[in-house]
Amino acid sequence: MSSDEVYSRLKKNRKKKRGPVFQITMWVLFFLVVLFLVGCGVFTYYASTAPNISYKTLSSDNSTTIYDRNGKVISRLGMQNRDYVKQKDIPENMKNAIISVEDRHFYTDKGVDPVRIVGAAVNNLFGGGGLQGGSTLTQQLVKLSVFSTKASDQTLKRKAQEAWLATKVNREYSKQQILEFYINKVYMGNNAYGMQTASEVMYHKPLSELDLAQTALLAGLPQAPVAYNPVHNPKYATARRNQVLEAMVKNKAITRKQANQAEQEDVQAGIDKQNVDKTPTQKDEKYADAYIGQVLQEMNQKGYKLNAGNKVYTNIDMDTQKQMYQLANDDNSDLNFPNNDFQIGATMTNPNNGKIVAMLGSRKQNIQFGLNRAVQTDHSSGSTMKPLMDYGPAIEYLNYPTYQPIKDTPYTYPGTNRQLHDFDNKYEGTMTMRQALVESRNIPAIRTLEAVGVPRATEFLNGLGMSFKEPLNLQNGIGAYISTKQEAAAYAAFANGGTYYKPYAISKVETPTGETKTYSPSGKEAMSESTAFMITDMLKGVMTDPKGSGTAANIPGLNQAGKTGTTQYPDDWLSSVPENSSMDSWFTGYTKNLSLSVWTGYDKPLEPGHYISQSQSKIAQLFYKEVMQNASQDLPNDNWTKPANVVKTRVDNQTQYYIAGHAGDLKENVIKNNTQAGQTADNKAVVNLPNNQPNKQEEQTTDKNTNSGTTANNEQKPATTTQTTNNDNQTNPEPVPNNGGNNQQQNNSQPTTGTNNQTAPANNQSGNNQAVNQPQPAAGTK
Repeated sequence: MSSDEVYSRLKKNRKKKRGPVFQITMWVLFFLVVLFLVGCGVFTYYASTAPNISYKTLSSDNSTTIYDRNGKVISRLGMQNRDYVKQKDIPENMKNAIISVEDRHFYTDKGVDPVRIVGAAVNNLFGGGGLQGGSTLTQQLVKLSVFSTKASDQTLKRKAQEAWLATKVNREYSKQQILEFYINKVYMGNNAYGMQTASEVMYHKPLSELDLAQTALLAGLPQAPVAYNPVHNPKYATARRNQVLEAMVKNKAITRKQANQAEQEDVQAGIDKQNVDKTPTQKDEKYADAYIGQVLQEMNQKGYKLNAGNKVYTNIDMDTQKQMYQLANDDNSDLNFPNNDFQIGATMTNPNNGKIVAMLGSRKQNIQFGLNRAVQTDHSSGSTMKPLMDYGPAIEYLNYPTYQPIKDTPYTYPGTNRQLHDFDNKYEGTMTMRQALVESRNIPAIRTLEAVGVPRATEFLNGLGMSFKEPLNLQNGIGAYISTKQEAAAYAAFANGGTYYKPYAISKVETPTGETKTYSPSGKEAMSESTAFMITDMLKGVMTDPKGSGTAANIPGLNQAGKTGTTQYPDDWLSSVPENSSMDSWFTGYTKNLSLSVWTGYDKPLEPGHYISQSQSKIAQLFYKEVMQNASQDLPNDNWTKPANVVKTRVDNQTQYYIAGHAGDLKENVIKNNTQAGQTADNKAVVNLPNNQPNKQEEQTTDKNTNSGTTANNEQKPATTTQTTNNDNQTNPEPVPNNGGNNQQQNNSQPTTGTNNQTAPANNQSGNNQAVNQPQPAAGTK
């Protein structure tokens, strides 16, 4: 056979071997290889464009959850409502139920299940419809965390990205963590996210307290929360629950006997039928709107983001918060608010640690996080400033006794022709510091501030957490632009013996990663214990003395102290409002347990009809009384104890106090005068002392052991001769006062005008958030 014949035969045999089937097969293989390569390329491209996924996105909806002081949720800052549950608190039955019905190979897959994917692909190819099925539990978690769950969004691109991210999550997190994420992520109906949330809404129980049937019901709900609603669709809910139970039996998670027993249970057993349809909104949000706003401000200051999924524990007492809200907004309350424009701001703190107990920012306001008048500094505080800027510093720096004589006589601001007046436009001559404070006389307060000096008074205020953009001056002694939050915290220092605590709302923050940080600002000494005690003792009389300015706030039997404050209209505005009208009305008071500051008035006091009548000026006092009385019911009613260096004495049949070594030298008798009030002159010292019966709160004052040997039962009687005060180290009992007086660093016992070189009246600009173009209240605040 020739070579040509051999070649021809081989060629024919080769053609036979490479028939049509072979060629088709080769083309199919080639197509598949190309398709695989293209698929890998497309998958790689899609994966490279996949969104980022992190712990925060997996763990929750990243909304901030706010709790009250008892650990109860009062707000979730976000659209989703979710009670997050850690894996240690998830019962094994719940884990097994979910795995059995959703992904039996969960513990062995790598985040994706190729067999399930191929099966789902074949089903989609021949069954029609969109891409579906084949998703592992991890893929479902990824979808819930970063993708839309709408069927129309289940594209090839999304499926590729979902699979890629699922493998990534599987590498970076344990199976238990992934399961925790899923249980807290799934939607359970009625805006409730997470199975713990659904358990609390439906059963008022955590997951750990559910029985097997209830657990199976919750495990099956995410597939169709509406269709499987046990109240509206008990038939379908029962079928779905039983399906989960059967899957658990098949997966050998429970026995047949356990499943049969659980399937016999009524699907509605233990369910709160009325609550199951309610959207789990935070019903306390409207009550605590201002407080929550304060929480947000503090979070921002501390560097926390609102979308970081933090748990924020606060100091709010919801019982007191609700009472404040209802008292301000109930049209049937006894406070008789004149109209809906009449506003209020109030802050209550704990004097012993600075915790903000409650905060009210407004009344008749439907805007979330609207104007919080509790922290605004655009209204003058009136005479509530007197203990803070005038009399407190006078005791602290000048050792004034409570019976220090001060003139209530005509006064002109130094360097001006502007006269200062009291609320009644009368003068009472020389009076004690106690009575001037109790009656809220303006001229004695400014004379006292003048003796102290504005710089030292400003220093005293700084110690109480008050800083000011503009320098203070004399007029600020009867009013400054501060907030109820600032004032409640400042008066709290009187209540606790002289320590200032910065007011704060947040006590603890837990991050999604488990980090916890607690907050409790340390107090700092703002004044001596003797100053705090003597101011408190005088402020008791504001509510108990017949001539006190705050008798409407008195709560019989409660040991408390406080101060009123009203601001009058400017002189050029007085003709536009009725006589005795005010622009603002305040009351700030305290016990040893609570400090409450209240402002009332109008946002725009110069508009027609926006004045506070004399009777309406009592609303702040009445609000204080109602709130403080309720909040104090279950608290100790302790009285203040006299410090060792404070001496108790009697002046004109009235209990008085002075600091050891500073009894003073009063050369003018301060006596009760029967002449007509207001008809006095500088040479006629007139004072209206309370009746000879000391008030009950004064008599309840107890004494610590003193080095001087003076106690409440061994009161010093005023003498008629001058006693030396340079005997701080003596071992004998303290010298008694000569009917009061003050022998201090200055050589004048009576303050005079101009001691602080003030050249102009105050412009009332103070406070960190000073309002612009505020009307200047006239002198004559009360």
